[in-house]
Amino acid sequence: MTKTERNRVKPVGGSRSRPHIALLVETSLAPGRDILRGIARYVREHRPWGLYHEAHGLDDRAPSWLSRWRGDGVIARIQSPRMAQAIGASGLPVVDVLGTVGGLPYPLVHVDNGAIARMAAGHLLERGLRHFGFFGIEGENWSEERYAAFCAAVAPAQEGLQPVPSYQLPRDALTRRSWEQVENRLARWVAALPKPVGVFVCSDQRGPQFLEACRRAGMAVPEDVAVVSVDNDEPLCEVCSPPLSSVEANHITVGYEAAALLDKLLDGVVAPKKPLLIAPERVITRLSTQMLAVSDPAIASALQMIREHAHEGLHVDAIARQAGLSRSVLQRRFRGELKRSVHQEILAVRIQRARDLLIKSNLPLAIVAERAGFKHQEYMGAVFRAHLGTTPAKVRRVGV
Repeated sequence: MTKTERNRVKPVGGSRSRPHIALLVETSLAPGRDILRGIARYVREHRPWGLYHEAHGLDDRAPSWLSRWRGDGVIARIQSPRMAQAIGASGLPVVDVLGTVGGLPYPLVHVDNGAIARMAAGHLLERGLRHFGFFGIEGENWSEERYAAFCAAVAPAQEGLQPVPSYQLPRDALTRRSWEQVENRLARWVAALPKPVGVFVCSDQRGPQFLEACRRAGMAVPEDVAVVSVDNDEPLCEVCSPPLSSVEANHITVGYEAAALLDKLLDGVVAPKKPLLIAPERVITRLSTQMLAVSDPAIASALQMIREHAHEGLHVDAIARQAGLSRSVLQRRFRGELKRSVHQEILAVRIQRARDLLIKSNLPLAIVAERAGFKHQEYMGAVFRAHLGTTPAKVRRVGV
C-alpha cells in the first residue's frame, strides 16, 4: 500500500480520517500570510486537513480555545515563552515556523537568514557600493543573524573595515520615546554614514521608518542611500517613497515544508533535531536601489531630480541649475560618471514609470503616456519599440 493510500484510510487523532490542525500564524504581516498560502498548497496537494485558524497579530497570545481544543497537531509562529507553554500543554505534535524562542522541543522550519543577508549584500555590491549600514531590531535573533551574515558578505569590499555600522532599535522603542525622537535619532545616524552607502534593513516593517529618516537627514534615495529590505510585503514596499527593494524570503515554501513535516509527525516519524532552512528566491528591485554608486555630489543631485521629476516635462537646463553646473559641464560630468547622457537617463526613468503604470493599473494608454512624461501615446509607442523591442500594449498584456 502506498503512503497516499495509507493516508486515505488511516484514522488520525483517534477516530478521524481528516486531521484537525491548528494554525497559530499571524495574518497581520506578509510572512505569516505567505506561510498560510504554503500550508494551503500542501493540503490541496495531499490529504485533506481540517484547519483551525483566526486572524491575529504576531504578538497576540495563544487563542483561548486552544486549551479546550481536541485536535491532532499545530503549526505556529511561536513568539514568546508564554505562547510556547500554552501550545506545549496541548501535548500535540508541533512545528514552529518562527524560531524566536530558543530551546523549544519542537522542530523548526524557517527562512535562511544567512542566505537572505548574502543575497541583500550581493544586490548592493552589484551597484558598485563600498560603504554599508544595517538597520535592525535589538534583541531579535533573526535580525542579529542577518546582521552578522551581512557583515561577512560585504567585508571584502570594505577593505577590512569591520563591523558594518548598525542602528539597532528596540521593538518597543515607540512606547518609550515619541515618533519624532525615534526618527530624529535615526536620521542623525543616517546623516553620519559615508556616502554613497547601501543599507540593509532587517525587514519591510522597518522600511517606511528608515526612508522617513533619510528624508529628514536630507539624503537622496537611492543616490545617497540605496536601501534593500526583506519579505517583499508588496503593499508596504509600494507605499514607500521611493518604492522599496526587498528580498523575497520564500515564506510560502516555509509553510509548505512545515505542513509536510507535520504530516510526517502525524504518521509517527521522529522529529528532526536540526532546523530546516529555506533559501530565499530573489531580490525584487524597486526604485530604492535603482542606482549605481556616484561619487560626484552634483551628479547625485541631478539624478535625484531626474528620478523625482522626469515625468513632468523636465529639461536639461533645469537639471543643470539644480546641480549648480553649466549645461555643458553637467553633460560632460554626467557621461563621465554614468557612461550615458542626461537625456538617456530621463528617457530610462520615463520608460520605467510607464512600464509600472501599464502593469499595475488599468489607465488608458494615452493617460499612461501623459503621466510618464511622454508627449503623446504614439511617441511612447515609438520609444518602447526602439528601446524595448515591444509595444506598451504587449507590456500590459504580458506583464513584463
